[in-house]
Amino acid sequence: MGKKRGIKMHQEILFKANKMIEIITASTNSHKINEMNNIAGSSAICKFTAMSRLDNYPENIIEDGNTFKENALIKAKALTEYTDKPIIADDSGLVIDALNGEPGIFSARYHGLESDNEKNRLILELLKDVADKERTARFVCLLAFIDSKRNTHFFEGACEGMISKKIIGGNGFGYDPIFYVSEYKTTMANVAPETKNRISHRALALQNFLEFMKNMVQM
Repeated sequence: MGKKRGIKMHQEILFKANKMIEIITASTNSHKINEMNNIAGSSAICKFTAMSRLDNYPENIIEDGNTFKENALIKAKALTEYTDKPIIADDSGLVIDALNGEPGIFSARYHGLESDNEKNRLILELLKDVADKERTARFVCLLAFIDSKRNTHFFEGACEGMISKKIIGGNGFGYDPIFYVSEYKTTMANVAPETKNRISHRALALQNFLEFMKNMVQM
């Protein structure tokens, strides 16, 4: 098979002309999926759908990877047994330098705590004696995309910031209320949603993904 013919067949399988592409998301987190669709915007060629919309889906995916990339791939691959549609999975978290990279890949289950408020208060307590200049941190997002031909692609985004000394703001979720963005002089939970959907780690990773999708359509 010639290279051009192979590319054309790949496009035909992955994309349908003038039709929104449904991508199954390896998550049941409505906040995350709404955020992804908001970032993509109304002009996007794809729509992200929760895996809970499938007739059957894995309820307990064991994320035993050592990196964001490994965990994202584990989640994406777990769905290949349940759907023929394109799949996307993200693994993301907060990396704090003064805590040797914690909570990192354990951000969603840091110290076994479930509520965002508990986790945020724990981190503030752990950093109570850490000087301002040493409170550097970043949000990291790694996306694993498995297309309908079951080829795998990765996309990454990172947002640099600091850990505040108190909880600020009521927007967002997760660690947003303690993640201080110097450019806006407040936390991620206190910036406008449209701003977050432009500068966040997930926004940057998704922008890379959407650019990939756009280039595939235009090939």
